[in-house]
Amino acid sequence: MQQPIIDVIIPAYNEEQSIGNVVRDIPKDFVRNIIVANNNSSDNTAAVAEGAGATVVFQPLAGYGNACLKGMEYVANQKVKPDIIVYLDGDYSDFPEQMIELSTPIFEDGYDMVIGSRALGNMEKGAMMPQQIFGNWLATSLIKLIYKYDFTDLGPFRAIRYDRLMEIDMQDKTFGWTVEMQVKAAKMKLRCLEIPVKYRVRIGVSKVSGTIRGTILAGHKILWTIFKLI
Repeated sequence: MQQPIIDVIIPAYNEEQSIGNVVRDIPKDFVRNIIVANNNSSDNTAAVAEGAGATVVFQPLAGYGNACLKGMEYVANQKVKPDIIVYLDGDYSDFPEQMIELSTPIFEDGYDMVIGSRALGNMEKGAMMPQQIFGNWLATSLIKLIYKYDFTDLGPFRAIRYDRLMEIDMQDKTFGWTVEMQVKAAKMKLRCLEIPVKYRVRIGVSKVSGTIRGTILAGHKILWTIFKLI
């Protein structure tokens, strides 16, 4: 079987302490492009990412989804499109080498999307705040109730076939990015799989769960997205 073309997109906002570790731990012989979408960082995220070997694209508009969309814009401009896109965060909470486990079911077993589930995996104590754990449970329970798809996590670490990603037509510009992808995948009856992933305490302070305001805004956007797409 021919090796699939895999591009990696990493949205990053002020992650200079961690982004180098993330990029360096990606299995370089497994991927084509490592794209760090620098989301208007005020620190040295871009320079550190480039120094570690990533291609950096700049997104001045704040928002997790905006950063992911900028990364997708770079991919869309490539002459040869990838077979698979892998997303992961820039805070080093994920284990980048596990992207091989996430991608393999797509090119070997015909899955459309594979989610790295922290709920099923080995999560370091303190890696997720109680409000994150509850929010994931609530959101995935609602997806199961409304859309009849079983997910255990809205984890950012995921792999998806590029053609399916284009069909999904992602729109969210902020905190609803991951849940939009999963809800649309459920509505389209895509073949989805979850695999357990390891998860550790992130480097630095979370821009979402690290503040009360961020937690409330993210929770509201996730729930709003679930119901909006019905």
